[in-house]
Amino acid sequence: TIHYSILGMASQFTIPFADNAAIENAIHVLATAIYLHLSLPDINQRMAGLEPVAMRLDVRQGKNNTILINDTYNSDINSLGIALDFLAQRATDSQKRKVLIISDIPQSGLVPKELYYLASNLVLNKKIDVLIGIGKEISTYKELFKNGEMHFFNTTNDFIHSNIWSDFHDMFILLKGARSFSFESINKLLEVKTHETVLDIDLDAIVHNYNFYRSRLNPKTKMVCMVKADGYGTGATEVAKTLQYHKCDYLAVAVAEEGVFLRKQGIKVPIIVLNSEVGGFEELAMYALEPEVYNFRILDAFIKEAKLQGITNYPIHIKIDTGMHRLGFTEEDIPELMERIKSQTGVRIQSVFSHLAASESWNFDNFTVDQIKTFKKITKEIEKNCHYQVMKHILNSAGIERFPNEQMDMVRLGISLYGVSASGLNGLRNVCTLKTTILQIKYIKAGETVGYGRKGHFDKDATIATIRIGYADGLSRQFGNGVGKVLVNGRMVPIVGNICMDLSMIDVTGVDVKEGDSVVIFGENPSVVDLAKEINTIPYEILTSISSRVKHIYYKE
Repeated sequence: TIHYSILGMASQFTIPFADNAAIENAIHVLATAIYLHLSLPDINQRMAGLEPVAMRLDVRQGKNNTILINDTYNSDINSLGIALDFLAQRATDSQKRKVLIISDIPQSGLVPKELYYLASNLVLNKKIDVLIGIGKEISTYKELFKNGEMHFFNTTNDFIHSNIWSDFHDMFILLKGARSFSFESINKLLEVKTHETVLDIDLDAIVHNYNFYRSRLNPKTKMVCMVKADGYGTGATEVAKTLQYHKCDYLAVAVAEEGVFLRKQGIKVPIIVLNSEVGGFEELAMYALEPEVYNFRILDAFIKEAKLQGITNYPIHIKIDTGMHRLGFTEEDIPELMERIKSQTGVRIQSVFSHLAASESWNFDNFTVDQIKTFKKITKEIEKNCHYQVMKHILNSAGIERFPNEQMDMVRLGISLYGVSASGLNGLRNVCTLKTTILQIKYIKAGETVGYGRKGHFDKDATIATIRIGYADGLSRQFGNGVGKVLVNGRMVPIVGNICMDLSMIDVTGVDVKEGDSVVIFGENPSVVDLAKEINTIPYEILTSISSRVKHIYYKE
């Protein structure tokens, strides 16, 4: 929230982002609006709908336990500040050093000494551990930089031939170079060489979708973001770091191990563990993880363990079964539940929640309304017995879209965070693009077959391309034999024959293609929703089936 005044009239507006660059841009917008004599209500309404400016940064896995942040598109003093902010967001692991590899900053419009003085202050303020300057100009002004470890080189080749990069390990490395310095050659040296099938994850889209739903909530309503199942296949660490930076209230994981991993990666946001286990209280307490409690067996075990450890008022989240009939206490359990809660001091109810079984379906709206009524009745009874206020939440992604009047104290954002509207709502951005490349092209004569079991049969001459993806990468065998289609050079083409473990074949007859061309499995088109429909499943399954051997690349466009 930004406070301002015009001619003595105080006002404020709220913007859906928190980074310094976006705030500065918003202030420029405010100044322009004031200059154009817009009214205060109009200004505040428009400011709430602002979106951050794209930054074109990507995050990749480097060699020797390093993380590479590549920003070789922009080279000016402002973009350096943005990139260093982004590095600070990622560098939550205190065991890894922060490294900046920076080139000369051309065409800045500033006197060189002033320019590199400003750059040195940015670097110092962001506590960069290792600075590597590349270029004659930055080397000339190296005395302005006050970092502990510094190396300067006249050219990119000088740096590469120095071989100091071969000793890089356990680092966050930011590449910030002008195009003329060809930092892509450095990126190739440092990046892990893996499978050419990659999953691109657009962090800007994650932020957009988060803010899209945040804008639909009451100001006091909190949001839980689901990062279970490794962030629905996108990679929980990077998604969690992004959400943490943008002030997400809670994260949710399925099992304690997922929460422990995030804590070790520097995530400090409160984390709910949805499938907690009887024997796991000690680990939960050690890493400040808040368990869902859904039956008396787990409740009693946690109360006993809390007493043994001398813990009081440990936060738990009570799951209520209002009709899903999967996990949770029933309405009949509530009197006994409250007796046990009141008779001890080890745990305290942080929230009470339930799960809507069919909130995405108009056909079951009466059932959904009944679930909500039952939940409200139960939570009223719990609050009366607790003598303290507990948070209440029942809306999932579809519920946020379709039942906005039932936000209560908190909502849970799941699949829609990743770009899939649970009820067909427009306005979300695609987050994930799975793509691969063509390995080989073959020309098949009429009557010949392709693949295992000779399932791919051709009545006419055809051109077949073999691509680097198979069922071991997460491409279901159900997509074989013409069921699935992929995008090649703007054309949708069918998958032919049986899908193999590591490879698949596609019919590119009549399409202008060559070996090495990119192939989109899903993204904007075809979407993950399209793929799910083709094999009668749901987008969740498509996303979470992607293999760990598929390289994940994170970027901000």
